[in-house]
Amino acid sequence: MNEDEIFETVRRNVLKVLPELTPDEVTIDGTLSDLGANSIDRADVVTMTMEDLGMVIPVAEFQDVSDIRSLVDLLKKHS
Repeated sequence: MNEDEIFETVRRNVLKVLPELTPDEVTIDGTLSDLGANSIDRADVVTMTMEDLGMVIPVAEFQDVSDIRSLVDLLKKHS
């Protein structure tokens, strides 16, 4: 799976968790916090995305994820 496909999966899940957003607001360089996501929302996005991609990644690996790009990079590393 390439970076664009992973990003689109993340974007789709962000829009499910935060339906008030438009697709254009969710960019690879943005952060979930800047989009209005609280810690539960962020956990939901990560969990839903891992399920969609068929991945299981230890929670500890997400501690350095600070933006959507770093989330996509981590998911790509495990794909």
